[in-house]
Amino acid sequence: MPTRKTDRRTQYTINIVKEAFLELINDHPYSQITVTQVCRQAEITRSTFYLHFNNLTDVLNVVLDDALMISKNSAESLPNISELSIDCLKQNESLLPTCQRIASATKYRALLMDPDLSEYIIGRIASHERSKMIPLIQQRTGLNSQDAETLFNYTLHGSFAINKRHHFIKDDEWYHEVELLNRFINAGYQSFKKN
Repeated sequence: MPTRKTDRRTQYTINIVKEAFLELINDHPYSQITVTQVCRQAEITRSTFYLHFNNLTDVLNVVLDDALMISKNSAESLPNISELSIDCLKQNESLLPTCQRIASATKYRALLMDPDLSEYIIGRIASHERSKMIPLIQQRTGLNSQDAETLFNYTLHGSFAINKRHHFIKDDEWYHEVELLNRFINAGYQSFKKN
């Protein structure tokens, strides 16, 4: 995305493009959305669009960055999740992995459910979380960084799959499954630490 001075008008335009994109993604898969559709939905010209974005992928990335900001204030350590109840998880969602926290914002659900974007979104989440999570997994397990990254990728893909199966809706069944999987993962971490 081109670097531009961010004044009110610029921020307004960027916001209406993001909103238009999210509205379109509710009705169409990403692969079928065009710049023309976004411009029409946002009620802007193509030239205005291209002042702020190089292409539709730029819009997707800015929207994903917004979604990832939900998890910006996440916990700085990996809690012992096996000791946490479902009620505790409901009250302190910063203990949940990123894609589970993103699910709190309903405006991102259609985007997260798009089958063409799953791997791309997982990749963006991984890029966002890797530098924080790998050292924390190493601390909890005593593993080297390569092995910790394997566990990180496994956990991220599994978390995303569970969320997608529930359409990123947090109901009682979802919380039960999250608690079960977190206990499983935590037991694995403890097993590595003992060895």
